[in-house]
Amino acid sequence: MTQPSYDVVEVVAMQLIGSDASVIPVSSEFSFRTTDPYTVRAVFTGPHTMSTWLLGRELLSLGMHAGSDAPAGTGDVQVWRDEDPDYTLISLSGVEGSALLAAPTEPIARFLAATEALVPLGTESARMETEITALIAALLTA
Repeated sequence: MTQPSYDVVEVVAMQLIGSDASVIPVSSEFSFRTTDPYTVRAVFTGPHTMSTWLLGRELLSLGMHAGSDAPAGTGDVQVWRDEDPDYTLISLSGVEGSALLAAPTEPIARFLAATEALVPLGTESARMETEITALIAALLTA
């Protein structure tokens, strides 16, 4: 089955900040589909590894207005603005460890604005109604 292409894609040059304050360049690709409006797919590619995460679009948006004292997110993903408002920080925690990524705010804000132009925040469920109905019908006839 072929996956539809993404409606919005933004490549962001980020920095992985090590526990020893070392910095490693990381390329990230944020992708959004209107058929899955709650989710942002983020692929992080470093010199020796690649990791894919599914982030809540609302979480990412809330993080653009959050500070380090109250980041958006309470689980494996947290997002907040750095003391320097030109940077946004993303903390990822998983089975294999944790990562702190610093990204320029402008491309993430641009990405979110493009997604919201297609599906405004708060209107996702209306967009999903047809897909959910089809899924329920398929499950009942299987």
